[in-house]
Amino acid sequence: MSKAQDVSSQLWSMANELRGTMDASEYRNYILGFMFYRYLSEKQEKYLIDNDIFDQVEGKSINDLYRQDAVGDDLKDYLEDISGALGYAIAPEDTWTTLMEKIHDSKANAEDFQNIFDHFEENAQLNSFAEKDFRGVFADVNLNNSRLGNNLATRTKALIATAKMVNDFDYFDENGHDILGDVYEYLIKQFASNAGKKAGEFYTPHEVSKVLAKLVAANMDLNQESFSIYDPTMGSGSLLLTVRDEIPNGRQKGRVRFYGQELNTTTYNLARMNLMMHGVDYGNMTLRNADTLAMDWPDGLDQDGVDRPHFFDAVVANPPYSQKWDADSSKLKDPRFKDYGALAPKGKADYAFLLHSLYHLEQNGTMAIVLPHGVLFRGAAEGKIRKALLEKGQIDAIIGMPAGLFYSTGIPTIIMVLKKHRDNRDVLFIDASKGFEKGKNQNILRDQDIDKIIKTYKKRQDVDKYAHLSTMDEIKENEFNLNIPRYVDTFEEEPPIDIVALSKEMQDIDQKIAQSEAEFLSLVDDLDVNEHTQSTIDAIKAVFKHD
Repeated sequence: MSKAQDVSSQLWSMANELRGTMDASEYRNYILGFMFYRYLSEKQEKYLIDNDIFDQVEGKSINDLYRQDAVGDDLKDYLEDISGALGYAIAPEDTWTTLMEKIHDSKANAEDFQNIFDHFEENAQLNSFAEKDFRGVFADVNLNNSRLGNNLATRTKALIATAKMVNDFDYFDENGHDILGDVYEYLIKQFASNAGKKAGEFYTPHEVSKVLAKLVAANMDLNQESFSIYDPTMGSGSLLLTVRDEIPNGRQKGRVRFYGQELNTTTYNLARMNLMMHGVDYGNMTLRNADTLAMDWPDGLDQDGVDRPHFFDAVVANPPYSQKWDADSSKLKDPRFKDYGALAPKGKADYAFLLHSLYHLEQNGTMAIVLPHGVLFRGAAEGKIRKALLEKGQIDAIIGMPAGLFYSTGIPTIIMVLKKHRDNRDVLFIDASKGFEKGKNQNILRDQDIDKIIKTYKKRQDVDKYAHLSTMDEIKENEFNLNIPRYVDTFEEEPPIDIVALSKEMQDIDQKIAQSEAEFLSLVDDLDVNEHTQSTIDAIKAVFKHD
């Protein structure tokens, strides 16, 4: 177990004790919010040290010097300087260190918690370029929640206990690497697992994210100076971060630019925190809280009403499956959907998410999207869209995934890989549905399962019982139905039966049964016969009597 997993496990255990009757998904906002606040505060301290903002004084910490100097009219100057560099600023009386000193001195009260978040929100306005990245990021930390306690004193006690728990851990591994981001990620997974079906809205299992990330990275020109990645239903942002990890030097500042959109505000806040805690600079991320299908983004219509879409090197997505959406006929004029002859049905937005994602893909880019199995064979409007995609040569590969991988559903899913332009019209089918380890609550993709998928995708050759490279003619013969069993035959024939050996085995069994009967009846004959046992002995012999 890694240090990050160990710390996460301990935090999770402590959190379950502290949250009392509060639902885990609700308590999540406090523990993750506090972790992020600590991260920002310590990052600010590092900035003050690295830039020699204060002369070191023996016996005084950087927080002491900050509290001493940043007062009166000077406070505003300090905050503006810090905000200009980091995108946010925390006043000396609101730093994590100051808060913990108050807690240790038993001087902390509910007002201190309210102040740190209120003041952070005010200071977020100091940097107009970063305001949208930090404004409202702690909005889900509800300090007046009655489930924290039924009066101010108990709520304050609960907040102090949570803050102390977050503070008690050292978030560096044995090599001195910061693991706070990894701990945050593990906790998101724990909360997702605990939430069960509710978790589908914000978390894609890491193993599935790795498959998507490796598929899009397999097609990238890694010599490019920088890359842009987009997730139109980003959830907690973990999928975007996993793609970064597949790009050499992906953590280098400016190497990867992140774009994402999320409908759920709480989840959007999780994503902002998650990316920044994994070292993503606010200048390299453009995230938005909005409905991806209702109005196109990025960038949509400008002030002159001209559509200026943004295109990306890679698009990855795990949208909600078969969700309802506004499939008004006017959307047939929407540039995202107009070239495919039909709109996704109102009750199943799967192809709407797919077409939105494809629209924002660069001409030489690659996208990978998780979808329910039904998109491969459902007819009507979905059949028309599927046929159009195939005739344009935009479907590159279809991978059938094992059932039970997701927290939100047990239904089988597929990953579809698409490109805007390909020279061929063939489609690679991979049936990876049997490659997994069965888990207690959900199935797990192992490293060898992921490697097999990626190697097969790259080779693009038939593999017996696993993969098939289908021609367009073959797909036409199947009337554009892409159901994987039509292309990948996984049927395993039963081994031939040796009738002679089977007959001999049956004969041996009959002989053993006859011998056992004889031995048993011999024992019965030795029983003492009297008026009490006679009827029982006769009944036993009647059972074994052969006509």
